[in-house]
Amino acid sequence: MQTSVNCAALAGVSADLVKVEVDLALGLPAFMIVGLPEGAVRESKVRVLAALSNCGYALPTRKVTVNLAPANLKKNGSAFDLAIALGLLAGADLVNGSVLNKMMVIGELGLDGACRPVPGALPYALRCKASGIKKLLIASENAAEASVVNGVHVLPVPDLPTAVMHLTNEAPIKPCEPATIVPKQEFLDIDMSEVRGQEHAKRALEVAAAGAHNLIMIGPPGSGKTMLARRLTTILPPLSFEEMLEVSAAHSVLGLTSASKPLITTRPFRAPHHTVSDAGLVGGSNPPRPGEVSLAHNGILFLDELPEFKRHVLEVLREPLEGGSITISRASGQATFPASFNLVASMNPCPCGYFGTTDRPCTCGATQVERYRSKISGPLLDRIDLHVEVPSVQVRELTDRGASETSALIRKRVIEAREVQKRRFKGTSTRSNGQMSLKQIHTHCELDTQSRSLLERAIEHLGLSARAYARILKMSRTIADLEKSESILSAHLAEAIGYRNLDRNQA
Repeated sequence: MQTSVNCAALAGVSADLVKVEVDLALGLPAFMIVGLPEGAVRESKVRVLAALSNCGYALPTRKVTVNLAPANLKKNGSAFDLAIALGLLAGADLVNGSVLNKMMVIGELGLDGACRPVPGALPYALRCKASGIKKLLIASENAAEASVVNGVHVLPVPDLPTAVMHLTNEAPIKPCEPATIVPKQEFLDIDMSEVRGQEHAKRALEVAAAGAHNLIMIGPPGSGKTMLARRLTTILPPLSFEEMLEVSAAHSVLGLTSASKPLITTRPFRAPHHTVSDAGLVGGSNPPRPGEVSLAHNGILFLDELPEFKRHVLEVLREPLEGGSITISRASGQATFPASFNLVASMNPCPCGYFGTTDRPCTCGATQVERYRSKISGPLLDRIDLHVEVPSVQVRELTDRGASETSALIRKRVIEAREVQKRRFKGTSTRSNGQMSLKQIHTHCELDTQSRSLLERAIEHLGLSARAYARILKMSRTIADLEKSESILSAHLAEAIGYRNLDRNQA
């Protein structure tokens, strides 16, 4: 007898629908899985047969063929175990196959029949909804995460007998209550008011947060670059529910979510060490898995001591910085991961850290300084909007007890500016000024004669590239939004030009 069960296979941070077709035919006893199964899938027959036997289910002696359709899609992981087991029971008329066919089944089986959680519960639930399947039978520990998707009735399954009793209507499973998700602002007792001095850097962070711009800070050791970067999260607007789902999908695939924290509700802050590989940064492995840039999606990727990263590792950032996604191609297949993040980087002005400062004499030669700075290529710097100098903090600034702007006050202005951008880009995929296309720049960044003349002189004097020209216009639009100005004025443009002091070919 032949039956089929709905399941799914992870592909990047999404899932593809897979039909688990089970056929019990007359012939010599055998168990075969076809449909491009990888190692963990091929081994599922051992887990499934042991679980069925240990739970007391006796199957007729038959030739068993399990086909995972479509057959040209490679299948990885252990999420097919429960679907195969229930398909076998349906083929033996021990459960109702017509009821089983109307739901999606996800879960790994232990040898005792326990249903274990699998990575990717959120992508599975999203695929279930997209395919028009109303019910999802999934391991109990995955149920909380899957229940955040509206329109899907999640049925938590602790073990195989519970699933069987539900399908035979002996003990129906109560659907999991839909999770109520509220955006949170978890700042771990850090606030922008704790940063003394550095008013210019704080303003740059505000502009970066308001328009989702990339930023690099240059300054001597101890000037507060890392302190400023970590407090950028405190002035960013909260995630929308759609953004939460996007952020959580990558974390879910890597198994970084849990029953207690089924959804990422705060903007991520990722700070990989400078020894990270290119696969660790942008993703890789076989099959492809998301990297740090995808875990930082809709949040911040902080690269401390940027020149210490291997150059070939930094160069792979070009694609995600430009397009907001990264495509990984391997012999086993191709996967595209979301990677729309704010890049925040920091660096010293030279190897010793004191070039151009009055605090200590610099011990580096001119050749050393040039070699150190050349580790960051011009094309990569072009893709970073704001170049901010962070000088040493003076003693009088450290001991000053005067009031300083809090994160809440700055965040209010940032949120207001983002609301302006939301209305501006309504009906498009663009969410912020930093993501504007060239066509949108021409539409929303018109300059008057005085501003256009100022920009032309700056381009000639600094030798700016066409990409730097576009980024100056984007920053000018953001600064105007912060000032609640419909037009870009010369003052807005001048401030934006002032943030490009690391551009090559300066006069």
